[in-house]
Amino acid sequence: MMDRGSGYQYSITDDVDFTGWNNMKVIPELTDSVVLEQIQKIQRTNQIKQSDKLEGKYNLTIEMETGVGKTYTYIKTMYELNKHYGWSKFIVVVPSIAIREGVYKSFQMTQEHFAEEYGKKIRFFIYNSAQLTEIDRFASDSSINVMIINSQAFNAKGKDARRIYMKLDEFRSRRPIDIIAKTNPIVIIDEPQSVEGKQTKKNLEEFNPLMTLRYSATHKSDSIYNMVYRLDAMEAYNKKLVKKISVKGITETGNTATTGYVYLQSVNLSKADPTATIQFDMKGATGLKKVTKTVGIGFNLYDNSGELQEYKDGYVIKFIDGRDDSIEFLNGTKLFAGDVIGKYDEDQLRRIQIRETILSHIERERQLFSKGIKVLSLFFIDEVKNYREYDEAGNQTNGKYADMFEEEYKDVLDNMQREIGDEEYFKYLESITAESTHAGYFSIDKKGRMTDSKLSDKKEKTSDDIDAYDLIMKNKELLLERDPNRSPVRFIFSHSALREGWDNPNVFQICTLKQSGSDVRKRQEVGRGLRLCVNQDGERMDANVLGEDVHNINVLTVIASESYDQFAKGLQTEIAEAVADRPRKVEKSLFVGRTIPDNNGVDYIIDEDMADDIQYSLIVEKYIDSKGQITEKFYEDEKADNLRFSEAVEAYAKGIIEILKSVYDAKAMMPEDARKNNIELHVDQNKMAMPEFKELWNKINSKSVYVVDFDSDELVKKSIAELDAKLRVAKIRITVQSGSMEKIDSKAQIASGDAMKLEKTKEYDSTAAVSSSVTYDLVGKLVEATGLTRKDIVRILTGIQPSVFEQFKYNPEEFIIKAGNLINEQKATAIIEHITYNVVDEKYDTDIFTEPTIKGKLGTNAMKAQRHLYDHIVYDSTNEKEFAEKLDTCEDVAVYVKLPNGFYINTPVGHYNPDWAISFKKGTVKHIYFIAETKGSMDTMQLKKMESSKIHCAREHFKAISSDSVKYDVVHTYEDLMDLLK
Repeated sequence: MMDRGSGYQYSITDDVDFTGWNNMKVIPELTDSVVLEQIQKIQRTNQIKQSDKLEGKYNLTIEMETGVGKTYTYIKTMYELNKHYGWSKFIVVVPSIAIREGVYKSFQMTQEHFAEEYGKKIRFFIYNSAQLTEIDRFASDSSINVMIINSQAFNAKGKDARRIYMKLDEFRSRRPIDIIAKTNPIVIIDEPQSVEGKQTKKNLEEFNPLMTLRYSATHKSDSIYNMVYRLDAMEAYNKKLVKKISVKGITETGNTATTGYVYLQSVNLSKADPTATIQFDMKGATGLKKVTKTVGIGFNLYDNSGELQEYKDGYVIKFIDGRDDSIEFLNGTKLFAGDVIGKYDEDQLRRIQIRETILSHIERERQLFSKGIKVLSLFFIDEVKNYREYDEAGNQTNGKYADMFEEEYKDVLDNMQREIGDEEYFKYLESITAESTHAGYFSIDKKGRMTDSKLSDKKEKTSDDIDAYDLIMKNKELLLERDPNRSPVRFIFSHSALREGWDNPNVFQICTLKQSGSDVRKRQEVGRGLRLCVNQDGERMDANVLGEDVHNINVLTVIASESYDQFAKGLQTEIAEAVADRPRKVEKSLFVGRTIPDNNGVDYIIDEDMADDIQYSLIVEKYIDSKGQITEKFYEDEKADNLRFSEAVEAYAKGIIEILKSVYDAKAMMPEDARKNNIELHVDQNKMAMPEFKELWNKINSKSVYVVDFDSDELVKKSIAELDAKLRVAKIRITVQSGSMEKIDSKAQIASGDAMKLEKTKEYDSTAAVSSSVTYDLVGKLVEATGLTRKDIVRILTGIQPSVFEQFKYNPEEFIIKAGNLINEQKATAIIEHITYNVVDEKYDTDIFTEPTIKGKLGTNAMKAQRHLYDHIVYDSTNEKEFAEKLDTCEDVAVYVKLPNGFYINTPVGHYNPDWAISFKKGTVKHIYFIAETKGSMDTMQLKKMESSKIHCAREHFKAISSDSVKYDVVHTYEDLMDLLK
């Protein structure tokens, strides 16, 4: 609803010497009240507290968690604003050189991507007071132009910063700021909390912005302005837009000079008896040295340490317990993985951290090697001298941390166990030396020596380290290169003071080697590694590529200098502060006044009665407890796509679920304990070689394609009936409310707004149809939304009742959206009803079982198995666990497998991954080969429509590939399965 003018923009002719292009201002008809109403509508949709006024013209706030693609989002926003309104002048204001360079790099890397989508390129440049011709081009060029500027360039007191406000001879006696202001630029502020001081806000006004968009993960509470979108830490994590966080803690359980030093690195479980990897002191030729060994029950530390007196009193391993990752000595001393006891100093703790980082790195690198993903680890330190030292002649030598790293790296590699299929990975490791695989990224002084950074923000303890930036960020692509000849560096040492803009997507391990008393906020610490990783082709490993495996691949492991519990609690506290405005429990007030759509897309404002119905339904289904906290049952049913609501509110389920997801869930954000996933599944090669498994696999490993042959006349007929029955478009309504304030009981009553009592409410229908000056291609929009032909869309529109079609003129946009949704529902039903699967020559290979890394915690979500293809089973629910336990003890079962995510069936509504493949012994049951889908409810009507469609497609797929020799069905329990088979 903007006046685009002739050619969208007009020339500026205020100066005879200057002609340029500017952003057309918002037309007067779009009054403040109209704009505020639209902002409030967006806020209601996005579950954001509604603004009661405009905070300037126009200040819009967007909250986006670190690492989710903030820069990509605002570049795309520029293209969209240009596409719809013709606006083409943008200024990106950033707080530091690091972010400025990172933003510039993002513009470069996304140039071709956006050009392919929009058919044009952005012209972008970094403001430089010595290159004023760029400003002339910015104003005079008709294409999309972006100026990237750090706030110091116009906000500092130096001569260079003042030039933007000076009349300059080389700029034809004009002030650069005046030329910029005449373009009415749209200003985008990246990290405004680090930009907007009092003086900066004042100086920004001189840019004469058409509007200001603010993007950050951590806005200041007094500078929220009109927030229109929020993607906070909790939502980003739940949507798998950032890495999962895992923590390796180190717990100091004693520190006396008389106690023997022991560090329990891990408890190792396999088919054989469990073992433990421990570190302890040993007599050497020149004194004591620390050694790491993998040992079993009965290992005597006194005998194996060269008879050190400190181990004489009962240091013989009595128990090794995989259930809680612990060992116990004969003297009663019990250690859990990550525990350290005895005499040690701070350097020894740093050495342990370095070793644990290397171990985590190797484990992750081994897993991702075949996927072409480079793995990086980042060590944060406080002083350069701990990494690099220089003699009087300027020759560099290792600092203590570099020495520790090289010693531990060599020791870890020397003790690695080779496995089948690891040949290429070991070749890779052998091509890289310990000395060449680590590098320091610090400032460089005039003599070429690494030096400590100066803190640019002493309160936040952060640094604008330009030299280190050049190494880390400008060489980001080189760091991501896996060819060891070009880029052997995999471990990076740098300053813990690094702030926003210093992250690399392929950092998988972060270790802060901080001295006692250091205080780096945990969110700042993990924030440097939250971005989803990329492969060798620069492809982002997100849900579009990996599906449900995003958080199996993208795991950031923090090697902490404290216990897991301490670190997790600290991180949880900081995250809770960041999402402080999220509701903490489910109560009636959470729903009242919220707008939610029904199944047909018709919006409904929740009143008191409906809120009661919702609350009652949640209690009955045991989705909330007596204190209003969301239960595990809700999350389990949501994951299984099996949420149920009472009939009174069932039609609004989608909106109710979105509101419930807005409630803060501490468990959802709890970092994983890296030591708890102590089971890694291994394929039992004997079972894979069994004739029963081979025969089962040969019958189910074929791939298929589907074809749909439905009658378009039938679809048109059903769509007409559906639109007539369900298409209801809300008219624009005007609500007039009146009230009075009779008395004031307290200051709090005024603050809350309760002093004013609502007395009358009256609603009027707005009879004004949409402006005739705005045209809508109704047919074209519905063709775009549904994929049907123009001919069929015209048949549908001319076939519906006149009163239904009449709704279009009152709210065309809503009409198009809802009509498209209803037609698509009928189309999906028609597709499923008329789908046919045909087998193709391509087959799944058995590497789908061996390639993924599947991990679990014994006793929590994993159990040992006898008849399973793997040595253990990782289960997702209690129902799955019970089903597996009975399969595993059933003598009729030859072999079974919980199918990995890599085994799926293509359907029109997405990939479908069946749960179980079972091979029974011949002569015991009716169907020897069975594919089972375990669901929490057998009531098909309660399965979501999407899930029901996938199950129907699975039935057709297995019919096509196996000619009924493989039975597929949905079962709830093991007993249901046996009822089908006996």
